Amino acid sequence: MRASQILRGGGGEKKPGVYLGPWGDLGSMPQKGIVHYGLAQNRQNPLAGTSRAAVFNTFRRTRNQILYWSIPLLVGYELMEWATERNHYLNSKAGRAEFADAE
Repeated sequence: MRASQILRGGGGEKKPGVYLGPWGDLGSMPQKGIVHYGLAQNRQNPLAGTSRAAVFNTFRRTRNQILYWSIPLLVGYELMEWATERNHYLNSKAGRAEFADAE
């Protein structure tokens, strides 16, 4: 398919009263040589390959970001485990006997 021929503006005849919606008469020459291509909606497949791409893309992104979120996650988990064990100890019979005078 070859491109449209370039058309030079040649002072063509202006059509009076061309109404273009809320903008009124803009007064410019009609545009020529502009081609718009489209694809019918029933011929498109917008979800083509998304399931396959989602699996590999998720794996790739997780692999690249794992050190940014796994280390803080492990530190937070260990901190919560320590705090839970410490709380259980302080509320046990041995912990109350050891730290009874601290309060």
